[in-house]
Amino acid sequence: MKLICIGRNYTEHIEELENEKPKDPVVFLKPDTAILLKKQPFFIPDFSDEVHHEVEVLVKINRVGKHIDKKFAHKYYNEIGLGIDFTARDLQSQLKAKGLPWEKAKAFDGAAVVGNWLPKTEFENVDEIEFSLKKNETVVQKGNTSHMLWKIDELIEYVSKYFTLKIGDIIFTGTPAGVGKVVANDTLKGYIGNHQLFSITVK
Repeated sequence: MKLICIGRNYTEHIEELENEKPKDPVVFLKPDTAILLKKQPFFIPDFSDEVHHEVEVLVKINRVGKHIDKKFAHKYYNEIGLGIDFTARDLQSQLKAKGLPWEKAKAFDGAAVVGNWLPKTEFENVDEIEFSLKKNETVVQKGNTSHMLWKIDELIEYVSKYFTLKIGDIIFTGTPAGVGKVVANDTLKGYIGNHQLFSITVK
């Protein structure tokens, strides 16, 4: 399985990082080794002094597909989740300045939190999902999928032009504004509505 991540999908997050608004979705990959094991803490890697949390709505693919039309995209997932795309922001900035790929800053071991899953049937509209991240019991990120530049079904259509989607693949759909540094002993809790889908500690 693979983790397909979307960058710059919320306008306010684009502005907070002073990035240019893209004409197409920004896509990058994480290997399955990036997934933080269940009930394990997140260890800040020794190659970064500025790891940021980025909470994101996740979609789990449930069938194989390629060149999927948007009108059929809803058939390719039946679970919605929440996770974190941890980013070594200092390393990412260095790599971007040199025009180099981001993988070392985004795809390192433990850099992807995958929380619990909810059935899609729990949502009246997947394009109106409220979600949030608490750091030490204070809400630091809050978003709604209605604010995405590209909605879930549009992302599936776009990504499947380039990559065959397989059962178990996970799409990270982008993060809203409010990303910030994590430090040792932080506790991070993620919510879709009132459902807590993960809780992790930082070491």
